[in-house]
Amino acid sequence: MKLNKDTQYVRGAYLKRDLITSYEDFPFNLPAIRNFRDLNFHPSVTYIIGENGMGKSTLLEAIAIALGFNPEGGTLNFRFSSFDSHSELDHFLRLIKGANRARDHFFFRAETFYNVATNIEELDREPSSAPKIIDSFGGKSLHEQSHGESFFAAFIERFQGNGLYILDEPEAALSPVRQMSMLARINDLVNQGSQFIISTHSPIIMAYPDAQIIQLTGEGMTETTLEETDHYSFMKQFFDNKDRILHHLFNK
Repeated sequence: MKLNKDTQYVRGAYLKRDLITSYEDFPFNLPAIRNFRDLNFHPSVTYIIGENGMGKSTLLEAIAIALGFNPEGGTLNFRFSSFDSHSELDHFLRLIKGANRARDHFFFRAETFYNVATNIEELDREPSSAPKIIDSFGGKSLHEQSHGESFFAAFIERFQGNGLYILDEPEAALSPVRQMSMLARINDLVNQGSQFIISTHSPIIMAYPDAQIIQLTGEGMTETTLEETDHYSFMKQFFDNKDRILHHLFNK
């Protein structure tokens, strides 16, 4: 059953401005943080989008860490660290949680999923009577699959429903067809009581209808629609006027 405003797992995120002494240093100098407005998350899917450098991945990372996730991703039980590079933004966020608690949790980061896969293999080599962790990802080593296959194994095999899923650029290794398959998987999981917060550049991924889109710009945060996003309009302009745009690009 789909979540609603009364049953969703995370309701909002607020910035503790009284704790910030300066907006000159990272991450407070990022446009998204300088011009932060209170976020109210959609019960099903919330997209956080924007150009590189706007702060969307930093914001998503801080939300995930504030929820108890490892900065490099995985479930709430993952506690490895390959390189400590996350910001301190999580200390300045206040999350409003709902009354219900998710039964499943996962923070997916495209750029560090290799590290998650390595940690799974390391943990599975340790003597234990518990099932192998990799079994929940389909049973095949994530390192023995392509990036796209290993990403998709997480979405299809590991995500179990009734879950809170934080995804940072999940489209990174997915073909357009796989991205559409991922939309179908998101819909399945939403109908099984799951909530998503997703950072993405992909107009395909951000096309899920029961969602809200928060676009980060140099001026701050605005709620928008798919058709109003820069990502959608640029892609549409390109394919509608490909020859003219290519001529301009190659002859400027």
